Amino acid sequence: MVMLRMKRESLGLLRAFLLFLGISALCSVALGTPKGNAHLEQRGHRHRHPGHLSLHKHKQRTGKEGQVLHRSKRGWVWNQFFVIEEYTGPDPVLVGRLHSDVDSGDGNIKYILSGEGAGTIFVIDDKTGNIHATKTLDREEQAQYTLTAQAVDRDTNKPLEPPSEFIVKVQDINDNPPEFLHGPYYARVPEMSNVGTSVMQVTATDADDPTYGNSARLVYSILQGQPYFSVEPQTGIIRTALPNMDREARQEYDVVIQAKDMGGHMGGLSGTTEVKITLTDVNDNPPKFPQSVYPMPVSEDKVPGEEVGRLKAKDPDLEENGLVSYRLIDGDGIGVFELTTDSQTREAVIKLKKPVDFEAKRSYTLKVEATNPHIDPRFLAWGPYKDEATIKIAVEDADEPPVFIAPSYMFEVEENAPEGTLVGRVHAKDTDVANNPVRYMIPRYTDVEQFFSINSEDGMITTTRPLDRETQDWHNISVSATEIGGHHQDTKVRVNIKVKDVNDNAPEFASNNEVLMCETVAPGKVIETVSAVDKDEMAHRQHFTFSLTPEVAHNHNFSLKDNRDSTASIHVLRKGFSRLTQDVYYLPIEINDNGFPALSSTNTLTIRVCSCDSKDTILSCNVEPYVLPAGLSTGALIAILACIVILLAIVVLFVALRRQKKEPLIVFEEEDIRENIITYDDEGGGEEDTEAFDIATLQNPDGANGFLPRKDIKPELQYPLRPGAGRPAANSVDVDDFIKTRIAEADSDPTAPPYDSIQIYGYEGRGSLAGSLSSLESVTTESDLDYDYLHSWGPRFKKLADLYGTKDCCINDGDDGEVS
Repeated sequence: MVMLRMKRESLGLLRAFLLFLGISALCSVALGTPKGNAHLEQRGHRHRHPGHLSLHKHKQRTGKEGQVLHRSKRGWVWNQFFVIEEYTGPDPVLVGRLHSDVDSGDGNIKYILSGEGAGTIFVIDDKTGNIHATKTLDREEQAQYTLTAQAVDRDTNKPLEPPSEFIVKVQDINDNPPEFLHGPYYARVPEMSNVGTSVMQVTATDADDPTYGNSARLVYSILQGQPYFSVEPQTGIIRTALPNMDREARQEYDVVIQAKDMGGHMGGLSGTTEVKITLTDVNDNPPKFPQSVYPMPVSEDKVPGEEVGRLKAKDPDLEENGLVSYRLIDGDGIGVFELTTDSQTREAVIKLKKPVDFEAKRSYTLKVEATNPHIDPRFLAWGPYKDEATIKIAVEDADEPPVFIAPSYMFEVEENAPEGTLVGRVHAKDTDVANNPVRYMIPRYTDVEQFFSINSEDGMITTTRPLDRETQDWHNISVSATEIGGHHQDTKVRVNIKVKDVNDNAPEFASNNEVLMCETVAPGKVIETVSAVDKDEMAHRQHFTFSLTPEVAHNHNFSLKDNRDSTASIHVLRKGFSRLTQDVYYLPIEINDNGFPALSSTNTLTIRVCSCDSKDTILSCNVEPYVLPAGLSTGALIAILACIVILLAIVVLFVALRRQKKEPLIVFEEEDIRENIITYDDEGGGEEDTEAFDIATLQNPDGANGFLPRKDIKPELQYPLRPGAGRPAANSVDVDDFIKTRIAEADSDPTAPPYDSIQIYGYEGRGSLAGSLSSLESVTTESDLDYDYLHSWGPRFKKLADLYGTKDCCINDGDDGEVS
């Protein structure tokens, strides 16, 4: 309502002012002379009221010598028009009036308006020239409009005046409230800041015209946030208003800032924004231990590095301001315990630095100091920024494992030492009050091949077999000591055993490459320099000597010169070597070392003769056949042809003789067979056909001596053979002996074929307790044997004994019944 009333009052004043100016201009025109018209035109050009425009014709006058002079007079005398924005009246707003001097009021002149908004926003009365605004204008959308006016003849539309532009400006009213475009705002300020410390600056914008009135003149004020903060009215800078604001008491503040236009006077429009202010931390609090004394227990079986306990000093500050450093400053346990800081929890961690012994000392005292590493010099007077606490550590008794006298052992033993050689002794003891005995052992995984053994009672380590340094020069084993009694705790110690070298390896060539020598080598030339290596431990005093073996010491081909630096040179003694005569020479060389005892070996140097060019470049070292001259005489060729003809004649004669005898030219190996198989296409009579031959002779070797079993009588009962009864009698024939005899005959027969042959005999074996199972010896379809002896063969033959023994019994009972 206030804004509407102000708009109406402004509109009324403007209308009255415009009306006054319009009346004054009309009076001047009506009463003025031509001189006065010219003056009005000039004044109109400079100060013409915006609501009226005048048009004048161009007048002509005659100059000197009859020349017609034209005075160009401005047809449009104009100035800016103004129209108030946001007008909401029922009638269109009169913006101004156009008038031309040629307009006599008879209606022959037509006024035309063109440009921005012409015809839509601005309309003109073509007879009177009055311009009206038909729509509500908003300066914030468009501040001014450029239009073009022209007077034309109504009938012919012929321009009577040249067109001219004028501007319609939209006059601003206070219709836009201030706005904070970047809100809400977030600011940070250190705690304990002085009064007046700048926090941040907020800025509001107003869309109204800042050049017209107070519509865009803003004033800032604080609506929420007193008494902690204030704001400067003109700049919007927020400052602290209270001293010693403590973050630990309150960290965040919500402040509301208002911006009001019209210079903050009543009726102005306003906008607000929120500012969240956070107090940042400063180091204004010292660390503090919650307790003055911290008791901690530690067992004597803990190892160095294990944690004993923790403590922490509290500091309400944040991040680096709240960091606390700890250190030990006093106490009798400084050398036994150490202090570290947990990077995650920021706690002081007490760790064992050295082993503790309940029997030696049972309590320790430590004093710990906590300090802030980052101190703000502004708050030094609030110090000191440190605190102290006392730690009392009590040592607890524990059953401890045995302890070796040394942390590790190193022994030496010579290689090739006999089994049972003493290597060294390890010793451990039980440190507990009970002082239990200790037993020793070598874990097998540390001595897989079991080179060593240890006496379980005294810890003596001995070898189990000779050692070879060249195979393994160090043996790293572990020895375990276990207490007898208590909790059977054990401990291990590392034992390193070095195998000392003895001179047990003879020297040998460093390389076994062949020496290549040209056929044209000159006498005295060195063809090779040999060196030696020794598998034994190399020392700076080791030296090798070389010499030729006695059997080649006086050869006429090569000589050897010992260079006395563990190398030797091979020299050529003669010339005229030829690959065709001898392509390889073997030179045995004896190498001696200076060990104790000294060892020597004979190594053979292979020297191969090669073909070389004039520059002694090797061309070939392979053996080449000797090639005869290519040319042959005529007599030699005739002799060769005669020999070929004679050989062909002999072959033809041999073939002809073979064809007359009808014998094959080649004797097949299949005919050279010592054992023949004869096949007959006769069908036998089956098992009852016993007339053709008697196979029992092969199945029973006893038949070879003339003994044939009777088939028409019942055989006697057979009992199990006694041990040793399986041997054949002196007059019996054993197939095994028979086969061995045949083998011996074949081996001693010079006419036997030179290939292996196999001969198969249908022998079923002998000595079986069950006798022969062949059906050829069965007289009837039912057995007449007595099978009672099957009962004595055990449970495995019980089924057979029940079947056959019972049947015989039943048959016997029937016979007895008939007799009776």
